[in-house]
Amino acid sequence: MNVKIESSRIIKPFYEGTPPSTNTHISFNIFDNITYDALMALIYAYRPPTPPTSTIEMGLRKTLAVYREWAGRIGQDENGNRAVFLNDEGVRFIEASVDATLDEVLPLKPSPSLLKLHPGMKDVVELIQVQVTRFTCGSVVVGFTGHHMIADGHAASNFFVAWGQACRGVEITPLPLHDRAIFHTRNPPLIEFNHVGAEFMSKSVNKKEFIKLENTEKNIIVHKVHFTLEFLGKLKANASFMNGKTKTYSTFESLVAHLWRVITKSRELDGSQNTQIRISVDGRRRVVPRVADEFFGNLVLWAFPTSKVRDLVNEPLHFATKIIHDAITKVDDKYFKSFIDFANHEVNEDLIPTADMKKDTLCPNLEVDSWLRFPFYDLDFGTGCPFVFMPSYYPTEGMMFLVPSFIGDGSIDAFIPLYHDNLPTFKKICYSLDLKAK
Repeated sequence: MNVKIESSRIIKPFYEGTPPSTNTHISFNIFDNITYDALMALIYAYRPPTPPTSTIEMGLRKTLAVYREWAGRIGQDENGNRAVFLNDEGVRFIEASVDATLDEVLPLKPSPSLLKLHPGMKDVVELIQVQVTRFTCGSVVVGFTGHHMIADGHAASNFFVAWGQACRGVEITPLPLHDRAIFHTRNPPLIEFNHVGAEFMSKSVNKKEFIKLENTEKNIIVHKVHFTLEFLGKLKANASFMNGKTKTYSTFESLVAHLWRVITKSRELDGSQNTQIRISVDGRRRVVPRVADEFFGNLVLWAFPTSKVRDLVNEPLHFATKIIHDAITKVDDKYFKSFIDFANHEVNEDLIPTADMKKDTLCPNLEVDSWLRFPFYDLDFGTGCPFVFMPSYYPTEGMMFLVPSFIGDGSIDAFIPLYHDNLPTFKKICYSLDLKAK
């Protein structure tokens, strides 16, 4: 796929009234500061008829007037803390073309070629970048990069819905809530959980655990797996039944448990090792009083279900599903408030966030980024919703993404990076409900 860059420029918010001051800033809160200090990239694909690029661009400019953080820059406030400065310096907007039809390059596979469909992510100061790539058939691919410290998945999906509304000429609603300083410590603080090893780690531990392997990326394949609604139903039923008793677990819990077991067996790990999953938990509906869905920023902590390898692969699916369910359940209002107290009173210069996008491999652990509940498919520029939505190419072994299938029937696509040598076993057992038989 030969992508030709036609233009690259900075675009700024479009204000219909008097522009606001560009000398203000919003300091990051403790949830912003522990999330991934990195850009994330998404790919959208649309069939013709598609709107003109000018519509997509103007819609973005109008949306930036509402979500001003994206058009700003990250810096330090008067206290030396990280903040986003609302200076309206703008975002990168790129127009590109491909001398081929989209059908000629479909399906869009999680491979290095995807990197051509969105702007680069190294040495970037813009907090948003957009690339509109047009194909000879009239189809268009919109590649988006956004800085994670500005917004988590929930907040980013609200932004995408607003962008579509602006392109269609309708009122942006609901409006975002920009106040990030709403999380307060208790008096006296009450730290009930251990947050070192969860959200934070020692710098010395990080140096020991950081793994950098030569040419690792070349040995990693990002494999896409489609799980039908029928299979997910069987998986959920299988996970929920144990010793003649039924306890219903969610489709997400059941699928993650299944993938945890399958990937662990594919890795051929020592049975005495521990294996762990990092699972994002949105705090909006867990913190009391509840935080509005319109909150714009980060409000995520993580659950860390853990098991011995031998127990995980030898026990039935119910075993892994229960571990996951219990770990997620524990990240409740008490846990969030304990974290708030800890982050405000106990964090010192030796502690750094555990969230890290720089690792090449997570083995023997996993991380799952679930986009199953976010309305990413609702990004309608005026001619319909995308027929493809997917993450870009992330060759970090063990960091998997779950995305609703474009079919729209409740089926799920999983993007799973594995070492090349582990892939044959994974393919052989990924649809098996009985790992012992394989």
